[in-house]
Amino acid sequence: MPKIAIVGAGFVGATAAYALMIEGLATEIALTDINRQRAEGEALDLKHGLQFVNTTKITFGNNYGLCKGADIVIVCAGLHQGKGETRLDLVEKNARIFREIIPKIAKNSPDCILLIVTNPVDILTYLALKYSRFPKRRVIGSGTLLDTARLRYWLSHRFKVSPQHVHAFVLGEHGDTEFPVWSTANISGKPLREFPEYSAKALQQIFRKTKESAYEVIAKKGATYYAIGLAITQVVKAILTDRNDVFPVSTLVSNYYGVNNVCLSIPCVINRKGIERTIELTLNKQEQALLHRSAKTLGQYIRKLG
Repeated sequence: MPKIAIVGAGFVGATAAYALMIEGLATEIALTDINRQRAEGEALDLKHGLQFVNTTKITFGNNYGLCKGADIVIVCAGLHQGKGETRLDLVEKNARIFREIIPKIAKNSPDCILLIVTNPVDILTYLALKYSRFPKRRVIGSGTLLDTARLRYWLSHRFKVSPQHVHAFVLGEHGDTEFPVWSTANISGKPLREFPEYSAKALQQIFRKTKESAYEVIAKKGATYYAIGLAITQVVKAILTDRNDVFPVSTLVSNYYGVNNVCLSIPCVINRKGIERTIELTLNKQEQALLHRSAKTLGQYIRKLG
């Protein structure tokens, strides 16, 4: 069984550790945080529940030596989006943090797969590639996986089916320029437009709800962490079980409808190697334009950071 290291033991990192422990995916979960006391507290809380799950070794500390031997390092460290902030408002603050921590992670765990969760995740995935010098298949951003889950939830509510049978993607930036791929959206292979509940206006409202979901949760409870913790667990499971799952995650894009040299979310096949390959969806002209808009926004920030 593998080792998973989590850098950043705040709400998201701790929730991910909890979800991973319940799934029994690792022999060891290592929590690293600049605030050692916080890491210790979270580790103790997890240890107290070991009677009820498969035995997992829980380690903690504030040094990157804890990443040694990790198969996957999940990076949640950084400042979090506050009330009224967009994800891109965090760029410079968290870029400085990544300049410091990513080389230390890479030094201690040179063969790991990096799973980047900190926002703005697309830009930080790009920087993680740059600072780690890992091949792009081993640097994955959580991207629009959670946005896609939110979209599928709201669609399932509208069409009165389980979210597991809704097939629809949110692609592009994990942020304000993300977009839904309505042209291929379906429920068990049947296009949405063929259902009696279909309404173009309703779909617009559903996507608006999807985009505003994070802001709503942050406004009401201060942070989002349950759903992203579960999303992280699914990516980890896909890697460790070599499942070839398809998720919309952030990766360095190469000639995807003419988009290059930015990290954003497209459907990716994930297995033990990391990102095995990408899938080129058939996007209509409007969706292609939205993809390019997303890439342009992210590219502007990347160039500013140098």
